[in-house]
Amino acid sequence: MEILKEIEGKQSHDPLYANRRISRRSGGCVYVSGPIIVGAGPSGLAVAACLKQRGIESVILERSDCIASLWQKKTYRRLRLHLPKQFCELPLMGFPPALPTYPDKQEFVEYLEAYAGRFGIRPQFNETVAAAEHDRAWGLWRVRSAGPKEGEETEYACRWLVVATGENAEAVVPEIEGMEGFGGPIKHTSMYRRGEEFRGKRVLVVGCGNSGMEVCLDLCNHNAMPSLVVRDTVHVLPRDVLGRSTFGLSMWLLKWLPMRLVDRLLLLAARVMLGDTARLGLNRPKVGPLKLKNLNGKTPVLDVGALAKIKSGDIKVYPGIRRLKRHTVEFVDGRIEKFDAIILATGYKSNVPTWLKEGSMFSKDDGFPRRAFPNGWKGECGLYAVGFTRRGLLGASMDAQRIAEDIERCWKEEAKHRMQVPNCQYP
Repeated sequence: MEILKEIEGKQSHDPLYANRRISRRSGGCVYVSGPIIVGAGPSGLAVAACLKQRGIESVILERSDCIASLWQKKTYRRLRLHLPKQFCELPLMGFPPALPTYPDKQEFVEYLEAYAGRFGIRPQFNETVAAAEHDRAWGLWRVRSAGPKEGEETEYACRWLVVATGENAEAVVPEIEGMEGFGGPIKHTSMYRRGEEFRGKRVLVVGCGNSGMEVCLDLCNHNAMPSLVVRDTVHVLPRDVLGRSTFGLSMWLLKWLPMRLVDRLLLLAARVMLGDTARLGLNRPKVGPLKLKNLNGKTPVLDVGALAKIKSGDIKVYPGIRRLKRHTVEFVDGRIEKFDAIILATGYKSNVPTWLKEGSMFSKDDGFPRRAFPNGWKGECGLYAVGFTRRGLLGASMDAQRIAEDIERCWKEEAKHRMQVPNCQYP
């Protein structure tokens, strides 16, 4: 069969062979003796490190030219971790003690680069996985990637495939009536860097999550005039309560109290510290913040200063958009306002359904594992997922360790089988 044309005898066990690149057009295929990991973000790095600790080499295929490309190339400059650093550490290596509680973008990227260096992780960059499917006849995954040059393709075969492209692979850009005729810049937050370019301009930010709130605050700090579109209900919580992070306090309380009671305590603290957000146009959901996060992954906003700007009138709040006209926005409540630019803080989505040819583990609707955390990390035929827990880096780290343990178990079982059958050639 063509898939194994280049895989013969001892070559399949040669560690150098895993790094050979053979053009698919030549009819060959690169066999990787360990797992292939798709994505060199924090989740992919975590799996590679956990495998390395167990003596198992992996190959990471990354479409960009750097690790953590979302952090390095698609985030605004003022970004910081929303959670304390101890909840964002990857397995086997903590943050340097000297770093602040909430490391900034550059500090986090430097941590990831040091992490990759410590474990000798060297992804294969500029390789976009175009398709991956399981060949049941051989019991292997066939992974086809495209290089940066036209027509440059490589096909790999591996026993284990780890999907680490994550929840934020592609920007979500909504279709709004009249976008083509607005006349001013309309950009997603993945293209936003800082508010300096919008100095003195009226800017409408669409989306009231953490990114939307922080972009509004950044625009204020650069003397722009931002407004915020709030279509749905949203929980806004203080980032810290009595000197402790709200998230850390929640995790501690959940050890002793039921979730519904912790939610009530969080909302009480928010009411005391932030006031009634509904008066500002930020209506709260009927479901508590922790329960809502568990139900659909919707993260509460941790306020870092935007709410004070809303209270002072520096940030205006509007409902949903009905349509756009030239430098004009008509809202669903009938108000019509002029704006110079629009920033879409409308989030990201998984891209797994576009390249993974598999129907049981991942949903084709949203590209997430069908089984909820903590059971969504393992599929069939050596397929795994990491970074899809809707629980940030803490959930990804937990899954990375589970995946490495499971692959090590399979590795040892198959090695034992090969020793019992010395003449077999195992691809």
